[in-house]
Amino acid sequence: MKLPALPVLEPALKPRIQAHLDDLTKPQGALGRLESLALQLAWIAGNPQPQDPEACILTFGGDHGITIHGVSAFPQEVTPQMVANMAAGGAAISVFTRLNRIQHRVIDVGVASPCPFPGVSQRNVVRGTADPLAGPAMTREQAEASLQAGMDEVAQLPDAGFALLGLGEMGIGNSAVAALLVSVFTGLSPEEAVGPGTGVHGEALAHKLKVLHQVLAKHSPDPADPIGVLAAVGGAEFGAMAGAMLAGASRGWAIIVDGYIAGAAALLALALEPRLKDYLIWSHCSAEPGARRMLEKLNLEPVLDLGLRLGEGTGAALAVPILRSACAMLREMATFSGAGVSKGA
Repeated sequence: MKLPALPVLEPALKPRIQAHLDDLTKPQGALGRLESLALQLAWIAGNPQPQDPEACILTFGGDHGITIHGVSAFPQEVTPQMVANMAAGGAAISVFTRLNRIQHRVIDVGVASPCPFPGVSQRNVVRGTADPLAGPAMTREQAEASLQAGMDEVAQLPDAGFALLGLGEMGIGNSAVAALLVSVFTGLSPEEAVGPGTGVHGEALAHKLKVLHQVLAKHSPDPADPIGVLAAVGGAEFGAMAGAMLAGASRGWAIIVDGYIAGAAALLALALEPRLKDYLIWSHCSAEPGARRMLEKLNLEPVLDLGLRLGEGTGAALAVPILRSACAMLREMATFSGAGVSKGA
């Protein structure tokens, strides 16, 4: 399949942005992490004083055949129920996007039951993935179709210049799939990557780990074949998030990765296009144990660390005001050279 081409970010622009940052009326580095975020955002925007960005969060829904092995504390029926709740505006992501001036779209890309709810984008490529202990979770064609669904969803968004695109998900069992993808693409062991997800602990968590080992032993996924990895372990919303990340970056947008699930999708997207790394902003460190290990392994610093583990795109939504603040700082703060304020020694 043909992946979208990413613009080449101009290395020579970075020193110009840093010089503008250092000329703002504050001690250098006094705004801490906000300054490094501002540098990255301005570099993506191609402008030392980026515009106030529009923001959109896409929440992709999908179900997973691995749930028949008892890896989740909730039944699969919750997925379409939560998709309906999001579409009706009652979910946490709905609240946060309304509050923070963020367009929100909910997409059925792999839910087992039809989701004919008003406002839900219909891009289903598989009615729930297959049991990965019986065979591949998806065919290669379905895996590619899930990536295409994410790209197609982004194609429907207005292109308003520099913008923020956040990716989230809803799908019972997807923390198990995320752990599989993280294990394959980072080399972390399943023991390091697995977590409670919806709330499995003790013997149930040990059972979840055992299932993950069995899936990896059955398929021996090859990280050099990202589409093959996605097909082997699933699921459709991971492919859609990865496709959307690549499509958004191809427009010159900053891509906000939500939590552990979206992080696993980002690993898939990075395996397909390593240059995506410059466009990614990791919104928060999920409370899933594997999330912190993944960020440490990749030497990544998240914007927030609030103990979140909901998904949906909630961490991305909470990061948007901070990212807009970083852009406003560059765009609106006075400079020492322009305001006649004396610099320190």
